[in-house]
Amino acid sequence: MSADLLGYLAACCTTGAFLPQVIQAWKSRDTRAISMPMYLVFVTGVLLWLAYGLQINNWPMTLANLVTLVLAGTVLALKLKYG
Repeated sequence: MSADLLGYLAACCTTGAFLPQVIQAWKSRDTRAISMPMYLVFVTGVLLWLAYGLQINNWPMTLANLVTLVLAGTVLALKLKYG
């Protein structure tokens, strides 16, 4: 198995893990149990990993962090909106 394929598979697992949280928060509009500080730190970290992936030209890392940023950013935005 190539390193890129392994990276894409890992990215699908770790990034896809956020999808149920986004769906639940979107449908229920209930974000009380979501930690704002955790998501602020996490989104910042994902943004930094995205920048790193771009700098080293690593597409599995870049794409995974781009999608994760969108998903985690959506949860953060829902938390800000619905508190």
